[in-house]
Amino acid sequence: MDTKKKYRICAEAAEDKMAENLVILDVTDVTNFTNYFIIASGTSDRQVQAIADSIQDKMKEHKILPIGVEGYNEGKWILMDYDDIIIHIFYAPIRELYDLEKLWHDAKKVRRRKVAPKKLPSPGGRG
Repeated sequence: MDTKKKYRICAEAAEDKMAENLVILDVTDVTNFTNYFIIASGTSDRQVQAIADSIQDKMKEHKILPIGVEGYNEGKWILMDYDDIIIHIFYAPIRELYDLEKLWHDAKKVRRRKVAPKKLPSPGGRG
């Protein structure tokens, strides 16, 4: 599967679980061990784990498994390695502490198209 399609699937899966401050960095010009970082935050360890579960489930639907997952049990910083994409899901205060965006400031930020939020049906089934 195309790498861009993979990072879109991962980003959408994270957003399905209300991930905050999602950033995709193109690191192809600054490192040789991966192509993209996805960085996102959750407001609790449970939400951080739910974001990771969502990503892993969506990727598994496409028969793509991670090379490794670290930090899941603690839920403070989960790292998911999909070879050409590395995903960092942080509990928000931990993200501020490590500030990966600053550390990788030479990487290009990927602009994403905004998708209109899904409309919920109105009460009574009209809408």
